[in-house]
Amino acid sequence: MKQYQFNPGFDIRPAPGGMGFIYGPGVFGPQVENRTLDAIRKSLMDPQCQGPEIVYAIAMDVGKEEHRPILEKLHLLYGAVAYAQGRLGKEPVRSQGHIHAISGFSAQSTPEVYEIWSGKAAIYMQECAEDNPGRCFAVIAGPGDVVIVPPYWAHATVSLSQEGDSPMTFGAWCVRDYGFDYKGVRAHGGIAWFPVYKEDGALDWEPNPAYAPSELMIKTPDDHPELGIVRGEPIYRTFEKDPTTFLYVVDPSLKKDVWTNYIP
Repeated sequence: MKQYQFNPGFDIRPAPGGMGFIYGPGVFGPQVENRTLDAIRKSLMDPQCQGPEIVYAIAMDVGKEEHRPILEKLHLLYGAVAYAQGRLGKEPVRSQGHIHAISGFSAQSTPEVYEIWSGKAAIYMQECAEDNPGRCFAVIAGPGDVVIVPPYWAHATVSLSQEGDSPMTFGAWCVRDYGFDYKGVRAHGGIAWFPVYKEDGALDWEPNPAYAPSELMIKTPDDHPELGIVRGEPIYRTFEKDPTTFLYVVDPSLKKDVWTNYIP
């Protein structure tokens, strides 16, 4: 298997087969949780589609042993995810889509700071999961790119890595008492725009008719220095240099002005 194309800033490596992680000396992490195709069918364009049995593998709470106390004190958590290759019918392999549940710690829905390690991804997001989804974005990202999903937004992670490519993997900063609210997305049979591969292999996006008409903006990630992002620097290393950088992940009100009319 190809190694990560971007160094995440600590010793975590893909497991043989690509659907898990190996933790190096001084690094902690759990056994991965697997998300199966059957678990996400209700949010796919074709709920009866064929695809890999295990769609993605999640390792929540990874990092350097020396940072455990400060991570727990700040209520921060770092997660790592590896995606299977293949397709879900006409769609790329992807997550089902959700909104971050209200954190008991901050009494708010919380943002998420993604960093792509290998492969290629589309981080899809829409302002809400009501009938009118609001503004919709598909942010196309590769190794080293950082994409931030604001609080209360519905979002899904799409792997654009195909056979022969490096598997798509990423790391992300989350709140420690993370939770997922699927109700709105599932009530609409998925996200407002479905990613679909056309017959020539090109990626397209088809509107989900369960929502009111909306527009989709397809773009690359903006720089967000106001959110502590340093281009080319792993977000774990940014935390290591200043553990308070990502406190807005725990308490998004710290960056209240940034979330207004936010563009990812």
